[in-house]
Amino acid sequence: MYGDLGKTMGIEVLEASPERVVGRMPVKGNTQPYGLLHGGASCVLAESLGSTGAALHAGAGRIAVGIEINATHHRSATEGHVTGVATRAHGGRTLATYDIVITDDEGRRVCTARLTCMLRDAPPS
Repeated sequence: MYGDLGKTMGIEVLEASPERVVGRMPVKGNTQPYGLLHGGASCVLAESLGSTGAALHAGAGRIAVGIEINATHHRSATEGHVTGVATRAHGGRTLATYDIVITDDEGRRVCTARLTCMLRDAPPS
């Protein structure tokens, strides 16, 4: 449900419902030149999890399209995995917003993100 980019980055969805999505991603292979988890990788994890929740919230015959994301990077991660938990903050007919908290293997907050998706009818196939 999270597309080719998520697969390339090694994202695994562990739990998924319209209210809450949990997933993880390896740090290795997703770092910047200094060996730290790339901030963009955290954003990809956040958007992948939030978009999954929004798509589930939208329901059959509808799609979710990300229209806004913001992220605050609190600390670095250099090894292991990071885990993201996306919790629905708002679920309407045309918009869904998710708060995403990403932590390292020790449970320390690495990033806090917020994603808003527009919900619309799926295009005809």
